Amino acid sequence: MGGIVDELGINLPTLLTQVVTFIILLVILRFVAYKPIMRMLDERSKRVKESMEQAEAVKEQSAHAEEELKKQLGEASREGQERIARAVKAGEEVKQKAQEEAKKEAETLLSRARAEIQTERDDAIGEVRREFADLTVLAAGKVIEKSLDKEEHRELIDKVLEESTTQKKE
Repeated sequence: MGGIVDELGINLPTLLTQVVTFIILLVILRFVAYKPIMRMLDERSKRVKESMEQAEAVKEQSAHAEEELKKQLGEASREGQERIARAVKAGEEVKQKAQEEAKKEAETLLSRARAEIQTERDDAIGEVRREFADLTVLAAGKVIEKSLDKEEHRELIDKVLEESTTQKKE
């Protein structure tokens, strides 16, 4: 067996020394470098995970804030619409009241005007009756003074009418 190992150029004591040295080096590296490197990698992994969790939390907060903002905007819009509706309703009520008051005032003025017209008409009719009575009395007085034929009667009426018109003008 020693022949094959010799033929390949492998020196067994050197190989064993190198294997033992390699194993010792692996053990030393494990304690000196592997554990600190692994600890450092674990810590970095942990920091990355925390950063990802924080980013996710910020993303959720942002979504929540956006949702809350949309809700507040919707509520403000609804409130604005309600205020506009109330203002329009109040305006309509004021308009209706003004129309009712104007209608009542117009009816009052119309009633007053009708009453004044009725009074003036009654006064005018009374005045015409008095004038007619005066004319009748004058005409009767003239008739009594003399008996008239048709032509004299017409002249007498014209004369009385002229006298009454002249008296009114004065």
